[in-house]
Amino acid sequence: MSKKFQIAGNCVPELNYMVDITSRLDEISEMIDQGMYFTINRARQFGKTTIMRLLKKHLADKYEVWGLSFEGLSDKTYEDEDIFVRDFLEDILLPKVKDDFITVQHIHSILDSPKPTRVTKLGTLFKKICKSHGRKIVMMIDEVDQACNNQVFLDFLGILRNMYLERSDNEPAFQSVILAGVYDIKNIKLKMRNEKDHRYNSPWNIADEFKVDLSFSPADIATMLKQYEEDYNLGIDIEWFSTQIYAYTAGYPFLVSYICKLLDEDVWKEYEFGSKRTAWTPAGFQRAVNLVLSKKSTLFEDMIKKLTDFPDLRRLIQTILLQGIEPSANIYNHDIQLGIMFGFLKEQDGKVIVANRIFETHIYNWIISENKTNSLIFKQGDAEKYTFIKDGTLDMDRILERFKVHYDTIYSGRDIEFLEREGRFMFLTFLKPIINGVGNYYIESETRDQKRTDVIVDYQGKQFLIELKIWHGEEYQDKGRKQLCDYLDIYHQQKGWLVSFCFNQKKKDAGIRIQEEAGKIIAEVVI
Repeated sequence: MSKKFQIAGNCVPELNYMVDITSRLDEISEMIDQGMYFTINRARQFGKTTIMRLLKKHLADKYEVWGLSFEGLSDKTYEDEDIFVRDFLEDILLPKVKDDFITVQHIHSILDSPKPTRVTKLGTLFKKICKSHGRKIVMMIDEVDQACNNQVFLDFLGILRNMYLERSDNEPAFQSVILAGVYDIKNIKLKMRNEKDHRYNSPWNIADEFKVDLSFSPADIATMLKQYEEDYNLGIDIEWFSTQIYAYTAGYPFLVSYICKLLDEDVWKEYEFGSKRTAWTPAGFQRAVNLVLSKKSTLFEDMIKKLTDFPDLRRLIQTILLQGIEPSANIYNHDIQLGIMFGFLKEQDGKVIVANRIFETHIYNWIISENKTNSLIFKQGDAEKYTFIKDGTLDMDRILERFKVHYDTIYSGRDIEFLEREGRFMFLTFLKPIINGVGNYYIESETRDQKRTDVIVDYQGKQFLIELKIWHGEEYQDKGRKQLCDYLDIYHQQKGWLVSFCFNQKKKDAGIRIQEEAGKIIAEVVI
């Protein structure tokens, strides 16, 4: 049976194409050898469960490993200490240790007691097991998010914390305890909605920092593509694909596998491709990205839910995207920490940016979709979309000419703050229905700021580089043309487009102006 790219559930090396994560398992093993207690907190579908499963196998020769999960326990379990202890022992722990006679006896000594049992009894039980067991025990708990806002579970973590603090030759404890989930259990208050719910600081504040990078580098992605190429011999340009997949995903495991899965299973079946060999090309890659952005997925549904549930976080991300403001990475800023923890944001060079191109474009599309029914500029783009296609590709000159006409008509008289805050977003709103389903766009993060943004449009295998800027005088305009020429060299393009939003009415020229700059063609429009 041939392997598949996996995007739902565990990845199994024998069944799925996978990145080689041996080095990461070795790093985590070193932490365990040092007796560290820690949390693997990463965003949804970031490979946590797969890491935990492979880690258990990786440690099997050296340690006794308990792989536990609180997923599936009912809310009633957490309402009473006695119910929690019995459900934990019966439903979670006992099935994992059923072949260990001594441990089973210890467990039944509690289960068979008719008296109500407190959580503290688990501390005594764990110490007995650790002392009598022939091997050191590593406890790994997955899906802790399911339980971490319940007081009885926090008491359970307190037991593990006390064992860690008191461990010695006379006070046995687990070799290591590993918790896995989206929320950082050291900062449990982030999951609590109201300050009144913060019973006390997390009992997991003894945890060591988990520094292992679980995202995939281009070299990591190449290891997975080499496996696929060995099976199919398609002549894939592995270096190009690894670099491009990383450029769009920043190594987010789900997104990496999703693009590959679409190329392997969906893109090649479309009429314009017809085979896997023709799908694994730049045009096929762009089609796969379009499909990622257009298809429903639990990851994107969860993203929209969280941005809806946390309006301050949504406003922060919109400020980053629409106004080009990149806040400093303040560890005490609640919304920044939430965004990083959920995987929507990341720190780069001391600033906070959206984590990857696909997330950025998806959030843009979502904002546009929410506003399109009331957006005249969207309706104008949608009404004229078929007039912008010439010989199977985009007529970008005409797009900018018509955008200028509609923008000047709809938004004339708006102040400079509106231009700076909304101008560039209005261009994307106009563009979206024109390229929808065929092309996509993304923002070049290195050039996005309050004065300047580069938009790269991919359409039918061709790229269009548009610089959007706020007018700050002729000298700054000349600098913008030179910068655009530099980026055209980087993207191996001969022509670029410069859109300047200008509050000075006298500077607004009619139509689009074509000129040559440093051997490049610049099409310029002032709005």
